[in-house]
Amino acid sequence: MILFLLMTIFISMILTLVSFWLPLMTPNTEKLSPYECGFDPLASARLPYSMRFFLVAILFLLFDLEIALLLPSPWAIQLSNPIMTLMWASVILILLTLGFIYEWVQGALEWAE
Repeated sequence: MILFLLMTIFISMILTLVSFWLPLMTPNTEKLSPYECGFDPLASARLPYSMRFFLVAILFLLFDLEIALLLPSPWAIQLSNPIMTLMWASVILILLTLGFIYEWVQGALEWAE
């Protein structure tokens, strides 16, 4: 048991030291920028915002929420009535798929016109 504990501490320390020496330490201006949205932080804050970019961000959040809602499904299969769980999961997937198809047909996902 002590040998196992010493080996794990030794390997952890080696990996920690390697992780400090391995990366290149040459940050550029993009990495030093406090913003990650792609806007110039020194420019005016009143620039027009792309609604297409906003729509793609909302769709990403929607499908991310779908993953969070469907994540407990494998554990819910073990309940006394798994058919009801599968039905509600299917309803969520069908609604999101229909909404995605509607957005696609309307051309809202077209990045360039």
